[in-house]
Amino acid sequence: MASVGPSAASTQPVLPSGPAVFKTIPYAFILPEIVCGTWVWILVAATSVSLPLLQGWVMYVSLTSCLISLLLLLSYLLGLHRNSENWKVLDSLYHGTTAILYMSAAVLQANATINSEFGTNAPLNYQLNSAASFFAFLTTFLYILHAFSIYYQ
Repeated sequence: MASVGPSAASTQPVLPSGPAVFKTIPYAFILPEIVCGTWVWILVAATSVSLPLLQGWVMYVSLTSCLISLLLLLSYLLGLHRNSENWKVLDSLYHGTTAILYMSAAVLQANATINSEFGTNAPLNYQLNSAASFFAFLTTFLYILHAFSIYYQ
């Protein structure tokens, strides 16, 4: 007969709920991911989109990622995970996949930035596209940090 003691309870993962989400790595990265991702699609939307195929993908990735990350943050805040090990796997898969998609979007946004250097209304569009590229790469880095730091908890 096995007894459930402190050693058995300590093997159970403890996922944060409520305000503890903002104090626990990697879950504290979710809010900066949302903020930086929001800046990406705001800045791209502020430009005169000269390459709709490239920047359309950037807008799709950033907006979709922001919305899904917001839902994930709300589910952590409300404790919907119920301390299930499956949430760590879901979180890791989501952030790993999103990091790959964001890297593709960041590279396409950098290409759009280069192409906007000599276009119409060049100085303003170039500056907005440069800022969008910066935030796209920063957001990619945050998603990568989140995906990999789950393994080091």
